Formats: sequence, structure tokens, C-alpha cells
Amino acid sequence: MGMPHGGGRMMRQFGREDEVRGHRLAEGTVRRVLGYGRPYRWMLAAFLVTIVVGAVLGVAPPLLLQRIVDDGVLAGNARLVIILAAVVALIALLDAVVGTVATWLSSRIGEGLIRDLRVQVFDHVSSMPLAFFSRTHTGQLVSRLQSDVIGAQQAFTATLSRVVSNLISLVLVLVAMAALNLPLTLASLAFVPLLIIPSRIVGRRVAALQRESMQVNGRLSALMTERFTVSGALLVKLFGRRQREHDTFAEPANARLGIGVRIAMVSRYFAASLTLVAALATAIVYGWGGVLTVEGSMTLGTLTALAGLLGRLYGPLMQLTSVRVDIMSALVSFERVFEVLDLEPLIKDALDAVDLPDGASHHEASIQFDDVWFTYPEPALYSLRSLEPEGVVEERPNEPVLRGVSFRAEPGQTVALVGASGAGKTTITHLLNRLYDATSGRVCIGGHDVRSIRGESLHAAVGYVTQDAHMFHDTIRNNLLYAVPTATEEQMREVLAAAQVLDLVDRLPDGLDTMVGERGYRLSGGERQRFAIARLLLVQPSIVVLDEATAHLDQESEVAVQRALDTAMADRTSVVIAHRLSTVRHADQILVIDRGRVVEQGTHSELLDADGPYARLYASQFQGADQ
Repeated sequence: MGMPHGGGRMMRQFGREDEVRGHRLAEGTVRRVLGYGRPYRWMLAAFLVTIVVGAVLGVAPPLLLQRIVDDGVLAGNARLVIILAAVVALIALLDAVVGTVATWLSSRIGEGLIRDLRVQVFDHVSSMPLAFFSRTHTGQLVSRLQSDVIGAQQAFTATLSRVVSNLISLVLVLVAMAALNLPLTLASLAFVPLLIIPSRIVGRRVAALQRESMQVNGRLSALMTERFTVSGALLVKLFGRRQREHDTFAEPANARLGIGVRIAMVSRYFAASLTLVAALATAIVYGWGGVLTVEGSMTLGTLTALAGLLGRLYGPLMQLTSVRVDIMSALVSFERVFEVLDLEPLIKDALDAVDLPDGASHHEASIQFDDVWFTYPEPALYSLRSLEPEGVVEERPNEPVLRGVSFRAEPGQTVALVGASGAGKTTITHLLNRLYDATSGRVCIGGHDVRSIRGESLHAAVGYVTQDAHMFHDTIRNNLLYAVPTATEEQMREVLAAAQVLDLVDRLPDGLDTMVGERGYRLSGGERQRFAIARLLLVQPSIVVLDEATAHLDQESEVAVQRALDTAMADRTSVVIAHRLSTVRHADQILVIDRGRVVEQGTHSELLDADGPYARLYASQFQGADQ
């Protein structure tokens, strides 16, 4: 009969019913969904035609079988038997061709839709502010790009195919069966309620098990994500907790095993009920139909055709009972994707945005902060609760981080920002890069408000080196080309030499084609910093921002990195954040930041003579170094 074969899939469909039951879709969701199908409208039309043709071809063989038995075999007409058998074979061939075309169209539409959605979500997420990523659970975000996008494309392929083909098949089968024998057809439908009742009971049970399974899978994914990074693996090895790690992972893995077995057994019980109901319907047709055939009121061919059609009746009936769940599940997946797409980027280019002068020549690269106040935006503007990990720390969005910061750096000058952690130093550099916009006041480069500068031009003008230089799991060459895709090998070697790291590259067997590992962990901290400086030099920015670029380095590495930094800062306007005051003594200006305010400003000698916060901080560091 073929019905039990689809039992597992139907269990998954019913397992989602509790999740979508009663869910109210956001207004306009269906219209937006249909918009994604517009580029594929001709393919969709062709796909529907193949589905209809396939449904018609599926009903034809049982009807031809009736003719073969009644008009061929029983009538002794061998020629007709051969002709009709050839027609059945031809229909099977046509059905295979139509099925192949339908599969190609379905995969082309589905994969195209997945690509469109993923690219759109990826581009949109890339435009979100840093705060979005600090509040977002990476696994949940990847889920939106993977499972939800795949779930969304089901609306255009699997669900559409299932609804149309099953509906047409069901109508054609019922019409054909009714035309052959109406009473027998009605009798075979009497068992339909026996399919619906267990499906509801079992569906609720599977839904609970699947929710539990998803939670356990989430725990397993989180454990693997944390443990399989370089830093996570290092922590595990340093503490040597192998058995504890085994037990930690084995517990949810064992739980998932138990849930999987229970789901399999519940699904098997439902498959058994399908088999039983189908067998009862078949018994009715063969029993009652057999009696009618013996009595001569129905031909043997009609009985054979009814039995064949019955096998094509219950499958579509069962699949159509889950149509609402299928459609709602696909729409809910779309809605979850739309939630991400509807988050508005906080930073966007103005319509009249301008480019800085070509190369943003260094003599024009002045920096000016004019009474700048900054408060982090409300999380609701850029974040989704469903993407946040449990226990996320709430910011205090109404508390200013910067309070009236004003200073000016002339072209070629170095400005140092010092102060306690959390004072607002990094926030100042983030506003300069326009990772955020000032709440009030102006941040200017070369006399241009950064909000009026086109993003690509701004980021090309401002180079940034942090204390934890990030490198992609790729070659040295590709990590450099990420900054300037058109850079030649000669240019790369030139900046590597300036960054004091060319000798290292030349010693490596694969040279520029050496893989650096995840986040560059095959390199030392000092080497990563120098490669980051080389990447910056390749861009040739007019402004350099150094955020604790020599922190956590040993003395030898710090000396090498400092030489590279001196090259990077030469003739460039620079903003340097440093906790070790010995590294900023030669800065043209030193700003002491305390709780978002500039509390002192001047040169190293001027601030020491003032005997204020800077002098006390300087004295405490050097006293600590002497002890």
C-alpha cells in the first residue's frame, strides 16, 4: 500500500503542530513570501504543470489494468493485452521523465530561494552594529541562516508540490473510484476518521519529544562550539579535565539517544496504525468487491482497478491532513527570517554622503570631537530576544558613556587616551570609525562630519589595530588581500617588511601561502599583531587607531611590534589607547578620560607638572614597577 513508508515524515509534520497552532503571522508576511517567488514565477508555473501531469499519469495505470483484465485477459484478446501493457510501460517512462523534470525545477527553485535568502540575511547582519553581535547567540543566528531558511524554501517546493499533487491525485482517484463503484468507494472512506484520531494523539506526544530533542541538540551544539575553538580546547587541556568533559558531553548525548528511541517507537506505532487502517480498507474492497464479482454484478477488472486506486487514496489523504501545519511551519520560518531582516541598521550612509579626498592625504587628516555625548542605543532597536543567550547582561541605555568630550588632533599628531578600564576610551575610537553615531555633538575628520562621509571612504581613511588582532582561518596572502584585494605580491612584501615580519614569512615553507589557523592561533601574539599592522599599512590610511596594540606582549615582541607601529604612525594622525603610560610619553597630546569626560589634557611633561590624575597614575605605575 505504501502508506507506512511515509510514517516518519508525517510524524515530523505532526510534531510541529503544537508549535504553529494558534500562531498569528505578522501582517504582510504572506505578501512578502510571494514576493520571493516572483523571480522564479515561470519555473513555478512549469513546476506546477509537471506536478499535474504526474498526478494524472499516476491514476492511469489502475484504469488501464481494468481494461487489460476485462477486455484483454478474460476476453482472450492477446493483442489488446500487449498494446495496453505497452501503454502502461510508456506511461511509466513518461512518469519518470516528468518526475525528473519536476525534481530539477524543484531543486532549482528551492536552492535559488535558499541562496537569495541567505545572501540577503548575511548582507543585512553584516551591516548591524557591534552591539548586535555582543548580544547575539552565534548558534541562534546561524540557525536563522541555515534551518529557518531551509524551512522557508519548503513553502515553494516540498509543501507546494505536496499540496497540489496530493489534492489532484485525491480528486482524480475519488472520481475514478466513484465511477467504477460508488458504494465501495464510500465504504473505503469510512476508515478515514481512524487515521485522523491517532494522528492527533500521537502528534501531541511527538511534539513534546521533538521540543525536548531540540533543547538537547542545542546543548550539544553549544558544548561543541565552546570546546572546539582554539581557546576552548586550550582551556580544557590546561586543566586536564578529560573525564569531566566526557561526562559533560555524554549526559546530553545519552538523553538524545533515549529521546530518539522514543520518537522512533511512537512513529512506529503510528505507522502500524496506518498499516492496519489500510488493511481494513483493502479487506472491505476485496471482500465486498469479491462477492460482487462472484455474483456477476462487478467485473474482475473493476475489482483490480479499485484495489490499485485504493493504494493511491490513503497516502494523499494523510498528507493533506498535515497541510495546514506544513504551510504554517514554512510561513513561521519565513517570519523568523523576516525578524532579522526587519532590524534596521543603526549606521547608514546619508543620501548626500561624500568621499574623503582621494587617499585622504595625511595633511588633511585632522580629528575633531566637539562636545560629544554618547549613550548606547536601546537594545530593542538592534537586537532580538530570540537571538540572545540566556542570562545576557542588560545595558543601562539611559546612562551616558561619553559626556561632552572635546579635543582636536592636528594632521600628523599623536593623541593618547589614558584612564581606567570602562572610562570610554574605546568608545571614542568607535565613534571615530563610525561604528556608532554620537548621541549629540560632532565627530569630524578633515573638517567633515563622519556622518556625512561614505562608509567605505571613512573606513579606508581610518586604520585600526586592536590588542587581539583577528585573522581568518586562511593563508597569510588572503588575510592581507582581504584589506586590498588588488594588492600585488611586491606590495605585500613591502608592508610585511615595514611591519617587521617579512623574515618570518620567508622562513615559512609555504611563505605567503601558509595557513594561519583559526583566528591566527598558529602564530604568536606578537606575530599576529605585526601581520595586522602589515594589513593596515597595505590600506595606507591617513589615520591610525591603536587600541592597546602592545598589551599582553613579551618584551621582545613588544619591541618588534613597536617598531612596526612607529612605521605605521609615521606622518599619520594617530589615536593611541594605552594602559602603560611609558608607551605614550612622546604623544603630542594626552587625554585623561574618567567616566566619559576629559579630565586632563596636555603633553606628558605638562601633565606631570600639573600633579593631577595623570601624575598620580604615572607615579603608581612606576612605583609598582620598582617594587
